[in-house]
Amino acid sequence: MIGFLQEVGRGKRGARDLSYEEARQAAEWIITGKAAPSQCGAFLMAERIKMESADELRAFIDALRSRSHTYPVKGSMDCAGPYDGRTRTFMATFPTAFVLAACGLPATLHGSPSLPPKWGVTLTDVLHALNIPVTSIPREAWTAAAEASGFLFVPTEEWCPPLKELRQLRLELGLRTVFNSAEKLLRFSDPAYMTMGVFHGTVFEKMTRLLLELGISKGIVVQGTEGSEDAAVNQRTRTYVIKEGRSELFIVDPEMFELMVEVPEVQWTAGLQAQTALAVLRGDAELPYLNAVLLNSALRLWIGGQAGSIEEGIYLARHAIEQGAALRKYENWSASLYDTKAFSTFPIESRMT
Repeated sequence: MIGFLQEVGRGKRGARDLSYEEARQAAEWIITGKAAPSQCGAFLMAERIKMESADELRAFIDALRSRSHTYPVKGSMDCAGPYDGRTRTFMATFPTAFVLAACGLPATLHGSPSLPPKWGVTLTDVLHALNIPVTSIPREAWTAAAEASGFLFVPTEEWCPPLKELRQLRLELGLRTVFNSAEKLLRFSDPAYMTMGVFHGTVFEKMTRLLLELGISKGIVVQGTEGSEDAAVNQRTRTYVIKEGRSELFIVDPEMFELMVEVPEVQWTAGLQAQTALAVLRGDAELPYLNAVLLNSALRLWIGGQAGSIEEGIYLARHAIEQGAALRKYENWSASLYDTKAFSTFPIESRMT
């Protein structure tokens, strides 16, 4: 490990990127505990300063995925957002997943308890606010719920144990590391399509290349607010669209689709995220949050081939909400979780409140 540290830790100008093979060996030593904690921290900090290359990132993805549980969902879309959560924006991706399922596009979301550097509200927090105790649910219950609804949620640290073991190290470092990107790209459902959020525009090319190397023939990389995978409805959003092995810049302008709207400043909590998501699915949400789900559903339906255009995707998404199909997908999903015998002791009366 010292040899790798000497290569990546020479400073901004002197450091070099490791080859895939070298990075994979470093990842194996970190994940298995062969490297000392001090060496792990030093390596992650050096990579943070140098900025990991696409080959280095893929090495960590492959090392983690080889130790992960998977549940292939044919023709599905993986929606990968920031694991350090949200503080200033509505988590449109959660209700959007049920709209996608209602429109025939199976969707996967994944997450874990909040992490640095943002310490925001995560999908796990939102599910807890819906009285779904994420870490207590067996893997079989999640997959049964996916079969019933077309929506799979993956508690990442339960399905990828090394990330659970590395949590304390990440908490002690308190900064973004290679794991913040790697965990988003584990592809637990072997998806055909992906939507991925990034924070900095400088990583667009790297992430686009990675998706192509990972076998994603159609996808979209979104420079969303707070690094999320959600395109905004109060401003244009920069994205890269991947289709048939090629990528191109695509600016999402909500005004073009008559969805542009001012978004109020809100201090989001897990409970408020959950309430707003359910309001969207019921069809009685405030316009900024309804429009956010319509726009992001339409983009993903278009990428996933369920809509021939974004305009058609908006029509399909609106219909799924107005006719109650998206809400029924949520109800089928949550009911299936609670119908599992191993999970039957948890209360169900407030799961829709």
